[in-house]
Amino acid sequence: MNEPDDSTKPPGTDLAAELGDELRDRDATIATAESCTGGLMGAALTAVPGSSDYFDRSLVTYAYDAKRQLLGVNREDLDDYGAVSEPVARQMASGVRDTADVTWGVGITGVAGPGGGTEETPVGTVYIAVAYAGPWDTNESYTTVSRYEFEGDRSTVRAATVRQALDDVLTELRNQP
Repeated sequence: MNEPDDSTKPPGTDLAAELGDELRDRDATIATAESCTGGLMGAALTAVPGSSDYFDRSLVTYAYDAKRQLLGVNREDLDDYGAVSEPVARQMASGVRDTADVTWGVGITGVAGPGGGTEETPVGTVYIAVAYAGPWDTNESYTTVSRYEFEGDRSTVRAATVRQALDDVLTELRNQP
């Protein structure tokens, strides 16, 4: 029988396995809200055997209405800043964290290309937000947002985004006491 071709694995699968081990060790859970990656982060997480121990869901919220209806992203920030922005990424991450009732929420929004970029937000611009749900009554919950600019075609930008998002969550998780 032929060995499976590693090129068919979603991007970041090895990093997803590492993240999964950390989540499992801490009895933590995760959910994602994805726009430009179209579910690729969820695919990377679920490619890992046993991911049902920690993975709850991935919402692909590509359209403005999906971001508003499923994640509670406010209309004013979509109007004022656009979907590819720090405020929207922040609300996507905290929205999926809270609606899924998980420990970690991830929000991803960006311009994968080849079109859609502007001078302020060129193709390859991505915002990745990571939202942590601290224990109730501790005021330890928070959300971080990072802006990245990746080079390459649409597929390359999407794959780089998934790997970066997995790494961002892993970094935040490891920074927890």
